[in-house]
Amino acid sequence: MNVTIVDYKVGNIGSLISMLSRLNINAKASSDADCILDSSAIILPGVGAYDRAMNSLKKLNLIKVLNECVYDKNIPVLGICLGAQILGKSSEEGEEKGLGFIDMEVIKFQNKNLSIPHMGWNYVKPIRKSKIFKNLDSDRRFYFVHSYYFKPKDKNNIESFSNYGDDFVSAVSKNNVYGVQFHPEKSHRFGLQLLKDFFYE
Repeated sequence: MNVTIVDYKVGNIGSLISMLSRLNINAKASSDADCILDSSAIILPGVGAYDRAMNSLKKLNLIKVLNECVYDKNIPVLGICLGAQILGKSSEEGEEKGLGFIDMEVIKFQNKNLSIPHMGWNYVKPIRKSKIFKNLDSDRRFYFVHSYYFKPKDKNNIESFSNYGDDFVSAVSKNNVYGVQFHPEKSHRFGLQLLKDFFYE
């Protein structure tokens, strides 16, 4: 299996490589176009600000590469946290356009009674069995750190909900593209199972 973690200088890559090694996946971090295009699967990580992430992808000339991976080569892509948010079209956090693989915007938590960012362990409730939730029952806990969340236009793109004051969408998908707001690489055995489900049929 040839897995590439896209290195665009905004990701928590070390913990991902460590987690994937437990699944006997020798993943590599790269910003090289040929390496990414030659992948059997791709992870798009991300921590930090939306505009910084998109500008970094532009600077590295990776937006065209990712489009080719998704639309022409049909390579499975997993976005994590900020890397999942930029799969959409826009975010209230910034002004840059997202990758647009999923028709969604990213919006900020509005409940003033909540502590922002939403940080720590929370339950994830899958709404169906899918590539990332094949072997995970409802109400499994994952680790979150975020102030913004997905708002997809098509409910068919929703993979799971979580609750922080109100229900919010915590995972999305469209065709070969998946995004999770939480961090599977920091979520112990449940995160390990999700990654196993994603990479192994």
